[in-house]
Amino acid sequence: MTSSGSEEQAGIQVIAGIDVGGTFTDLLLVDRRDGGARVVKTLSTPDNQAFGVLNALDETGIALADLDAVIHGTTTTTNAVLERKLAPTGMITTRGFRDVIEVGRRTRPQPYGMFGAFQPVIPRDRRLEVDERMDAQGNVVVPLDEDGVRAAAQRLLEDGCESLVVHFLHAYANPDHERRAVALLRDIWPNDYITAGHELLSEYREFERGVTASLNASVRPFLHRYVDRLQSELSAKGFRRDLLVMNGNGGMVSADLVDREAAKTVMSGPASGVMAAAYTAKRGGFDNLITYDMGGTSTDVALVLDAVPAVSSELELEYAMPIHVPMVDVRTIGSGGGSIAYIDDAGLLRVGPRSAGAQPGPICYGRGGLEPTITDANLLLGRLNPEGLLATDGAAQVADIRNIMTQTIGAPLGLDAEQAAGAILRIANDRMAGAIRMVSLAKGHDPRDFTLFAFGGAGPLHATALARELAIPRVLIPGRPGITNALGCVVADLRHDFVRTVNRPLDDVDMDSVHEILAQQVAEGRRLVEAEGIGVESLSIRHGADMQFIGQTHLIDVSLPDGEVSRADIQRAFEAVYFDRFQVDLPEIRASLVNLKTSVIGVRPQISLDVLIDSSGRETTLEAARTGTRAVWFDGEWHETPIFARDRLPTDAAFEGPAILEQMDTTIVIEPGNRVEADKDGNLLVHVEADT
Repeated sequence: MTSSGSEEQAGIQVIAGIDVGGTFTDLLLVDRRDGGARVVKTLSTPDNQAFGVLNALDETGIALADLDAVIHGTTTTTNAVLERKLAPTGMITTRGFRDVIEVGRRTRPQPYGMFGAFQPVIPRDRRLEVDERMDAQGNVVVPLDEDGVRAAAQRLLEDGCESLVVHFLHAYANPDHERRAVALLRDIWPNDYITAGHELLSEYREFERGVTASLNASVRPFLHRYVDRLQSELSAKGFRRDLLVMNGNGGMVSADLVDREAAKTVMSGPASGVMAAAYTAKRGGFDNLITYDMGGTSTDVALVLDAVPAVSSELELEYAMPIHVPMVDVRTIGSGGGSIAYIDDAGLLRVGPRSAGAQPGPICYGRGGLEPTITDANLLLGRLNPEGLLATDGAAQVADIRNIMTQTIGAPLGLDAEQAAGAILRIANDRMAGAIRMVSLAKGHDPRDFTLFAFGGAGPLHATALARELAIPRVLIPGRPGITNALGCVVADLRHDFVRTVNRPLDDVDMDSVHEILAQQVAEGRRLVEAEGIGVESLSIRHGADMQFIGQTHLIDVSLPDGEVSRADIQRAFEAVYFDRFQVDLPEIRASLVNLKTSVIGVRPQISLDVLIDSSGRETTLEAARTGTRAVWFDGEWHETPIFARDRLPTDAAFEGPAILEQMDTTIVIEPGNRVEADKDGNLLVHVEADT
């Protein structure tokens, strides 16, 4: 770890973190000059996310010329991939291998089904072959046909392709042919949208590398145009600094560099929330977390071990769509506040994944929504204040919600409106609990050993019920749950990840080559951090490896110790991780070192979290923070429940449920029997008793 200057030295005092969600655009502005913070929550503008970003900045009342940094988490690439709104893209690949990204691993969309649809990222008629061949050791078998490369590019241009990917066999071992092809294409291709597979991902497995490069090329034009347009709008309004964009690995990168590796921004929004959760919880003394982020459209869950979010290089966004770049390991399901409840053809109640979104939104928004959602169910059951919803003008029309709930859900199931709403919440909670099991129990972790970190606009509404069902003993709710993803943008570090394939038995690996590869990756990371020109306090270097026993298919992520590692160090680290995961020792089987990985992290200064809640409005007693009572539904029974303004709670507040806590960006449900304590950073720690 080496010093590299601080943000204060770089003159970075006023920082805005902005996260664009499916329903709301959230902004957190931190002003180090006076220690203050501003929080803004505006409706997202799906047709052009930049408008929502600019609206949020306008609401801060700060002139853009006074901003020193704008850090932005965007769903532009994620949405483009999920909705298959991809730029026309062509591929030039090794002769005989154009179908690699379509054949894939020969799995099925539904393991036990006979039917399923699959659409490759690039259609077959836009995947063209040229003569060239490297072997797995990087030796030239067939020279590159340069005229063939030119002819293929010309044909793809005539076919209307905007973006291009060069994907040659074994380019991870020797990228010379890919480099030469790209150099030739620069004279032919009319724009900069050319992706060389080895530059994005220098590891073996042609399918995963090819799909990752293809996705990168397919979304690059959209990200470039969006970032360029946003930068232009910001500049026109006086912003004079560089826009920074969140990556899916939980770090950030300059907007000038981001579109070259556009695939790395996929899932950047959820990643920023996990980073903020780890940052917040560590300050409170909690290192092991299950993060639970429920927004308007989806729910994201992730695992944090020893204050470090789990990062995976094997994300599969959907069937046969692997994105093999380092990303925070987040699992997403279509269950958010706007998720629509309906009766399916079999007469069963379903909730999500279809969402009412920002327009028209849930029925309670009063914008023409006619289908009941999770938010509408919470409102009917007294958990939300009909006169305090952020997205409505005036009070929600509860009678209209009750009528629609009865007609569409209650009547077909023989339930009244409140019973139907309770059923919606039960099913939604069951789906979200399943997602939490996927990141904990399915990975060998007992949820009882973790703290549930609940955030997002809707997360604190459901967190205590989920904790009770999963026997998670504690729920930690941050000071501003609804803008946690924006906080993640503010506290994010600069980060660059590198991977290089070795793919040899560990006993046969040249350790001098290992040390050289790691040193090269560190040097490139340092160069990129310095080129971005963002002041950091220090550099943190993390090395890792993808390993397996010889003969196995799946890889295990192994953290390598600091310093110059030896062969024995790597073997011990692998055996420890393997035993921890599978509780099996296999000393008689040799290990294989597949990939060497390096993360270079530019660590930025910390901020104080107590700025998120204005302490000037706090009361000295709990009763003084109470705003009233109302009937709230808990497990089929109505309870007359005290309502508190969270911003007015005493700093040392301690009480028992039931209770409802209301604040600008969320509502918190405290169930009967829960015990609540506040801490110095404004977090709430909820002690939950498991179901018996």
